[in-house]
Amino acid sequence: MINIILADDHDVVLTGLKLLIESQQDMMVVGEAKDGEAVLKILEAGNLPDLLITDLQMPGMDGFELVARVKDLYPSIKIIILSMEDDVSNIMKAFNLGANGYLTKNVDFDELFFCIRQIMKGLQFVCAEMTLSILSNLQKYPATYQEPKQIVIESGLTEREIEILRLIGEGYSNVEIANKLFLSKRTVEGHRQRLLDKTSLKNTASLIKYAVNTGLIA
Repeated sequence: MINIILADDHDVVLTGLKLLIESQQDMMVVGEAKDGEAVLKILEAGNLPDLLITDLQMPGMDGFELVARVKDLYPSIKIIILSMEDDVSNIMKAFNLGANGYLTKNVDFDELFFCIRQIMKGLQFVCAEMTLSILSNLQKYPATYQEPKQIVIESGLTEREIEILRLIGEGYSNVEIANKLFLSKRTVEGHRQRLLDKTSLKNTASLIKYAVNTGLIA
């Protein structure tokens, strides 16, 4: 049995999803919530599902922050984003934060059930509509997105660490850097700590001074 928690701020969506999911013999809804905080309270009470299906746009804690928090606290829980948002950048951000699947709300029932079962097998899934959109973007703009190479350069820092260091130097917070680079806040914090460790410095101010002195940032 696949135990599922649903998160959406619309009662009609929650009710409809629950009825659909429980029409399947191998699926059961074990919790419902209208925002991210409510989901975390369910999890904190010990009601841990196999899968969380969440919207992106919710009051208070949105879907992106919820994905990051759940993956940090309960990494074994699989997560599907089910949203009206069909921007490719949202998919990239969701997967970088730890989501396992991304569906738009106009998917048919069969695709929803197929997605759930594929993800429970350990795979990732993007709905057909968004897959076509991604392919179209790649054809139009093949060089738009490149994964940063983790090559250690002469300074001893990776390209990703230098990228984060430059953003720190420009005054961006951890959350802003995470959003800009499609990373989780926890990942950015880890990079920041490694920057301090590698440079044997004690705080952000001295880190920025080091970067300027070494020419890593202007």
